[in-house]
Amino acid sequence: MKQMLLDLMRMSRICRMVLATCLGSFILVIFYFQSMFQPVMRRNPFAAEGCCRKGSRNALQELYNPTQAEFSVAAVLHQARRDKVADTCRAYSASSRKRRVLTPSDLKHLVVDEEHELIYCYVPKVACTNWKRVMMVLSGRGKYSDPMEIPSNEAHVPSNLKTLNQYSIPDINHRLKSYLKFLFVREPFERLVSAYRNKFTLRYNTSFHKRYGTKIVRRYRKNATTEALQSGADVKFQEFAEYLVDPGTQREAPLNEHWQTVYSLCHPCHIHYDLVGKYETLEEDANYVLKLAGDGLCRVIGSDPRTVNGKNTNQVNCRINALAGERAHTHSLYLSLLRFLNKAETETLCVSI
Repeated sequence: MKQMLLDLMRMSRICRMVLATCLGSFILVIFYFQSMFQPVMRRNPFAAEGCCRKGSRNALQELYNPTQAEFSVAAVLHQARRDKVADTCRAYSASSRKRRVLTPSDLKHLVVDEEHELIYCYVPKVACTNWKRVMMVLSGRGKYSDPMEIPSNEAHVPSNLKTLNQYSIPDINHRLKSYLKFLFVREPFERLVSAYRNKFTLRYNTSFHKRYGTKIVRRYRKNATTEALQSGADVKFQEFAEYLVDPGTQREAPLNEHWQTVYSLCHPCHIHYDLVGKYETLEEDANYVLKLAGDGLCRVIGSDPRTVNGKNTNQVNCRINALAGERAHTHSLYLSLLRFLNKAETETLCVSI
């Protein structure tokens, strides 16, 4: 009888253990399926805190010590570009006796994103409107979370972006040393043609017509009509080219930023740029910069037909790339410039990195 009671007690302990194990497993299964079927919160890749979430490594560390294979391949390409810039600057330095120290006023084109530790030097006519939009979202300045919702005029409002010249000298030096610095360049002649078409062939650009067009017509057009002298709205491309290569043009005032050289805007021989993107490979280079800036791929500039935040990226691309007919027109203007430059001094025009 006693033995029977002991056996029953032993069995009850075993049953309790089995019951506890089953109950625990059942609870775990419930939690598993609850998490499995719980609705996933879809976050906007351009949320208020910035396009990409900042990881434990900043963009500069990821560039020079890549942790992903795809970054390693791109790093080789951009190292070659950095080497090209360095070689050109050394050659320029050896042939010039001029030595110059940058001042804060030289840094007004360098846009700073504190959140992702980025510095972008914008060059007009090299997708700079879209890049300014992106920098506004990345830095959290303004009410927008989608770059393509930002009107182009707002992207160019100085107070919407913070530039490096607004910092103290010690803070400038710290950021130049610690932040990832990048710029985008474009074939110089194509950039000039783009500037000409935008500023002198569109009727709404009356401010450029008055400020520059009237001056160009007065100087370089024989027998100009009174209307042309007053409006400056029908500047010919050759007249624009003559204006640019005229030594007197730069003596009277700095060139407008839309046709000023990249060298003069971004000072690549004084500032070590970590990335030099090219307009011709805009999509690849832009996505590389954005991937370095955070954990996720943020597609905001390019020609991929897929959508971003419900917007077709072709809508973005049409702001950046010319249509086939426009390219043909650009090519003819480009050739006319080359023919003209065969007879003119080109030194002031062709300085580029």
